[in-house]
Amino acid sequence: MARHLSMATRSELVEAIIERYRSSGRADKQRILDEFIAVTGYHRKHAIRILCRPEKKPPATKQYATRYDGKVREALVVLWEASDRLCSKRLKPMIPILLPALERHGRLDVDDELRGKLLTVSAATMDRLLSQVRVVARGGQRRRAGMSSAVRRSVPVRTFGDWNDPPPGYVEVDFVAHSGTSSSGSFVQTMVLTDIATGWTECVPVRTRDGGLVIAAIQQARSLFPFPLLGVDFDNDSAFMNELVVCWCRGQGLEVTRSRAYRKNDQAWVEQKNGAIVRRLVGYGRFVGAEATASLSRLFAVVRLHGNLYQPSFKLQEKTRIGARVIKRYHAPVPPAARVLAHSGVSETDKARLRVLMEASDPVMLFTGIRVAQEELGRRVDRRGLNSTLEEPIAIDLQRFAASLKTAWQAGETRPTHRRPYRRAKPYPKRPSMFEPHEAQIKAWLEAEPAIPAATVLQRLMDADPSHFRTRSLRMVQRVVKPWRAEVMGRIILDGDWIKRMPTYPSAAGGEIVHSIATPGNILR
Repeated sequence: MARHLSMATRSELVEAIIERYRSSGRADKQRILDEFIAVTGYHRKHAIRILCRPEKKPPATKQYATRYDGKVREALVVLWEASDRLCSKRLKPMIPILLPALERHGRLDVDDELRGKLLTVSAATMDRLLSQVRVVARGGQRRRAGMSSAVRRSVPVRTFGDWNDPPPGYVEVDFVAHSGTSSSGSFVQTMVLTDIATGWTECVPVRTRDGGLVIAAIQQARSLFPFPLLGVDFDNDSAFMNELVVCWCRGQGLEVTRSRAYRKNDQAWVEQKNGAIVRRLVGYGRFVGAEATASLSRLFAVVRLHGNLYQPSFKLQEKTRIGARVIKRYHAPVPPAARVLAHSGVSETDKARLRVLMEASDPVMLFTGIRVAQEELGRRVDRRGLNSTLEEPIAIDLQRFAASLKTAWQAGETRPTHRRPYRRAKPYPKRPSMFEPHEAQIKAWLEAEPAIPAATVLQRLMDADPSHFRTRSLRMVQRVVKPWRAEVMGRIILDGDWIKRMPTYPSAAGGEIVHSIATPGNILR
């Protein structure tokens, strides 16, 4: 029994019987001690020490001498204000300069003792003395800014592992920004909604980040899904986490949840579609204005049918962790429309309407519409939306396009949105080289001595111009001399007098002979 008592329970038991144990007689103490040992399991000597311990006296309050009183504080306030409210670490070295100036002009009257305290006070002590003054001066205690708000706190958090195979209608919602290389200014964004159960994805372009446009985009997406929406899962973006959007969704009967801040895996379903659909088809260019928004709407109008009806996608079946390994198993890849038709949570009326849509859809015609919309978007990448002129729609021969599918791979990248427009780089003037004043002299040395090493050239340059050339410039001299040496040797070889310039060595007989392995290549080196 004693083993099941916690330390807190044992301490409470000691406090309950210690006074009765001390005031009892010998026989009563023995009886109380036996019961205490039976309950706690303590050794008898240890139990006696606990019950006979002296009473704890309250700790005595230590009195500290006050060195810096109210006079020091008042003088510090004057110095702080006169310094334009500097921080203490900057105010401390300023006091020996500022204090005599204030005294000289009669702005501050201090005695010798107060002056000594002001000159020796530390920066930390000044912070302590001026803490309340600074709070009042800045208009109250600053409130620490944070991610949380009343709307965010009212929305429950849902992670990736909290879905537990929901019925069709629960979607994750996220924004994809078409900002190009700069996130400044206003640009078009795509709202992506992905159903958890079936993978059905709808994309709606939004011209600006506004709560009213977010609501309009959700309304448009609700009319496009083949089944009614039941819930929306947002991230912590302020475009979603505001009273207007959250209250409207709840008023429409939609369950509202959110992911954790900075945890993208909580929205893994929609994050995967951001890259597989939006970035793959639209790219990373910048789109601005109403015309670009309309072009994106035309693209997504055909993408939704081509992707949801004909493009198979994987769906995670289970995930097992064995030590450090994570084994994932997936269902067989099928289009989202097939999952909708096979799910028991979708009504027969919605399934019949989806079957009619599938029978009327031509995949080649849809794919042609994707390329037409991409061609139009390719002309709008990184262009401003102001003062844009309307252009004639692109006409594509469907038969010729279908026939070109066999050889389209030979042309490389066929998506116009992924072709980066050519931009002429601004020419930058080249910096003058320090070898330019000595170029003629170095070439003259090479003309006279083609085999002269770069180290010798550097030594001569150091003698001629020691302010620009150092020993560490050897590698630079080698790079400069190499092409000049080749140029000089080329002229020598073409002139035919390279044999005369080959180095000679004394023979054993006393005459001069040419080295047997001397070649133009040797001279070049």
